[in-house]
Amino acid sequence: MKTVVGNLSDRRLRKSIIRILRDSELCSMATLDPRNRPHINTAYFCYRGLDDLEIFFLSDTRSSHCRNLSRNPSMAMTIFRTNQPWDAPGRGLQLFGTCYQAEGPSVREAERAYAKRFPSYARWMSSTKKDEKKLAEQLRSYRFYRFLPRQLKVLDEAEYGRATFVMVTIKRRNPASKTR
Repeated sequence: MKTVVGNLSDRRLRKSIIRILRDSELCSMATLDPRNRPHINTAYFCYRGLDDLEIFFLSDTRSSHCRNLSRNPSMAMTIFRTNQPWDAPGRGLQLFGTCYQAEGPSVREAERAYAKRFPSYARWMSSTKKDEKKLAEQLRSYRFYRFLPRQLKVLDEAEYGRATFVMVTIKRRNPASKTR
């Protein structure tokens, strides 16, 4: 295993990260419960930007991971395609940062990004069909959460070689982006 330091200004690295984000729709996220024990959950996600990367997911505020985040916003996330063969070159991201329930303009950004990534979501939210209206009602009871990673660990073995991880620090250009 080899770890190298990368920079988001590197075009090759940017393409790799974008490809992984684009090709993966599910993430797993780890939070800490009140006793500092780990809890893991999966969710569908959407993203915005790369220099100021924001990842959004929709979830029930009563879920364990959301209750954990309300007490401690520290979170880790993995993003990878779940159908990768074991003996093929691996590809995925590990991300470390903070996560909060989205508020204000972030909610609208999340809704737009989520609807673009998941067209069924947009259709259900505006549907007049009975079954789809019921789905929309359930989705409206959920809230968007905004994850702001500070560090990424990139595994793209086809691009960088077997067991090579590229560590990237995200320096947020806009200090206001750290708000919810």
